[in-house]
Amino acid sequence: MNRYFRELSVGAALALLLVALAIFAPQFYQPQPLLSRLAAQVPALVLTVGMAVVIVTRQIDISVGSQFGVCAVLAGLTSAAGAPLGVALGAAMGAGAVMGALNGWLVAWMGLPSIVVSLATMVTWAEVLRLFQQGKFISLAPGVQWFGLSQVAGQMTLLGGCLGLLATAAYILKNRVGGRWFYAVGSDAEAARLAGINPQFVTMSAFVLMGCLVGVAAVCNVVQSPQVDPKCGVGLEMKAIAAAVVGGVAVTGGRGSLWGAGAGLLLLATINPALTYLHVDAYWEKAIQGLVILLAVVADGFRSRRATV
Repeated sequence: MNRYFRELSVGAALALLLVALAIFAPQFYQPQPLLSRLAAQVPALVLTVGMAVVIVTRQIDISVGSQFGVCAVLAGLTSAAGAPLGVALGAAMGAGAVMGALNGWLVAWMGLPSIVVSLATMVTWAEVLRLFQQGKFISLAPGVQWFGLSQVAGQMTLLGGCLGLLATAAYILKNRVGGRWFYAVGSDAEAARLAGINPQFVTMSAFVLMGCLVGVAAVCNVVQSPQVDPKCGVGLEMKAIAAAVVGGVAVTGGRGSLWGAGAGLLLLATINPALTYLHVDAYWEKAIQGLVILLAVVADGFRSRRATV
C-alpha cells in the first residue's frame, strides 16, 4: 500500500472531485461535452507517458512543446499534400524521433544537463517553426478530421487508442526487462552500469521514445480540427511535467507509474471545467493547479527524506 501511496492519493482526490461534481453539478456529465473534454486531453496524455519515462530516468525534456508544433505542422503539410494519414503519422513520429535523438545524444553521450539541452532545443525548434510557417494555419485534406468518421466515433477511437497505449506502456515499464532499465538508471546510473546496463543507451532511448510519442500526440491533435495551428504545442511541456509529478513520478528519478501520471493529468485537467460548472471564478484555476503541484513536490520530498533516514 505504501508503495503506491502517491498514486492512490491522486486517484482518491480525483474521485472526490468527480463525486462533488456529480452532487453539485451533474450537468458536468452530459455525454457529448464530457466525451469532447476527454478527447481533447488525449495529446497531453500521450505526452505525459513519454515525459514520465524521461523523468523516471532522472532527466527532463522541456522542448516537447516546440517538438509538438513541428510534428503537427509536418503531419498537416503531409496530409494536405494528399498523403494518407498513416504516412503523416510516420512523418511526425520520424521527426519527433530525430529531435529526441538529438536531445538524447547531447545528454547521454556529451554529458550535458538535460534541462540546459532541452531549453536550447525548445527555443531552436520554436524559432525554426516560426520562421518556416510564419504563424499560418494549415488546412487539412478532407477525411482527416476524426479519421473520416463521425465526431463521436472519432473521439471514441482516439480514447480507445490512447488507453491501449497507456496500458501497454505501463505494462512494459513495470514488467519487462527493458522497461525496468529506466528505473535502474534513474535510481543509480553507476549501479546500473555495474549490473550490465548501459546508462547512455537507456537515456538515449528515453529521449527517442519521448520524440516518437510527441509525433503520435501531434497527430492525435491534428485529427481533432480541420486546421493545424503552428502554436498548438505552446505550454504542453509544463502540462506533461506537472501531470507526471502530481501522479507520483519522482523528480529525482527511479520511481513512479504511468497510471499515476495519467491520473495526475486527469486531476489537473478536471480543475478548470469543474470551476466553471461549480460557478467559481476561473482565475483560481492556475492557483489551484500550482497548489496541487506544490503539494505533490513537498510530499515527494518528505518521502525521499524518510527513505534516507
